[in-house]
Amino acid sequence: MSDLGRVVVLAGGLSHEREVSLRSGRQVADALRAVGVDVDLMDADAALVPSLVAEGPGIVFPTLHGATGEDGAIRQVLELLGVAYVGARPAACRIAFDKPCAKAAVAEVGIPTPPSVSLPHTTFRDLGAGQVLDAIVGRLRLPLFVKPARGGSALGASIIHNASELPEAMVACYAYGDTALIEQYIDGVEIAVSVVDTGAGPAALPVVEIVPDLGVYDYRARYSAGATVFHVPARIPPGPMGAATDIAIRAHQTLGLRDISRTDLIVDSAGIPWFLEVNVAPGMTETSLLPVAAAAAGMDLGILCRDLLQVAASRILG
Repeated sequence: MSDLGRVVVLAGGLSHEREVSLRSGRQVADALRAVGVDVDLMDADAALVPSLVAEGPGIVFPTLHGATGEDGAIRQVLELLGVAYVGARPAACRIAFDKPCAKAAVAEVGIPTPPSVSLPHTTFRDLGAGQVLDAIVGRLRLPLFVKPARGGSALGASIIHNASELPEAMVACYAYGDTALIEQYIDGVEIAVSVVDTGAGPAALPVVEIVPDLGVYDYRARYSAGATVFHVPARIPPGPMGAATDIAIRAHQTLGLRDISRTDLIVDSAGIPWFLEVNVAPGMTETSLLPVAAAAAGMDLGILCRDLLQVAASRILG
């Protein structure tokens, strides 16, 4: 058995992505048990803190997605309790989880990211939606991509080809968050680059190309088996492949992340990779991108997760 002591895989929570988080947590817990790690699978509820206090610090592997899971709040509580955990610290999470902030940070170091506008619901409502949306279309040009500024799993996201579609897309977006990010839509090959650091510095896993059966990588395409075809390595030339890998590692470092992240990009017809967003708690379900990339690299998911836990444990001892 493992010498890591008590390991808690944290899953669930109260975000819109609760069900995905539970699936991620079960997958990680099962993978760790398969390599001899004793695991408690726990929800992020009122029983969590008393359990961590009563049974000792231990090490936590967060698989929480969405608000509270990726915005640094839970990790801040873990630090207050002196509990080590896998993944980025609270301040880095707050920046990375807020897509406009993350885009601004990576743009400052020269990483291409689509032009965009952030629009809070109150501004959309109070200033007159029609004229505001007309100004956005005039500035960014169609097509557009609308998504919540804070959130994941493509919930509340829409591609807009006609200006008449924009008001409805904004309303759908605001159902999942109080600020919408409206981006210039980049047509191209959708890819994801996962970054892991098991002690030797951040390294990229093989680039995954995403081909959803209906053409849109939405919630259904992400979490329904067979709804998306993954090509690993991605079917793009070596130049864009290397550039995408470099962007993922630079984004990981620029945003102050640690241990694990996943960067989502689009490679356009000119071979330029465009940064879309970064995930501090990548999905770990059976259809998620990081496990697909790890398998393509010949990595056992349980061993990878165990190595990440050992890095977290070293932060206690160091």
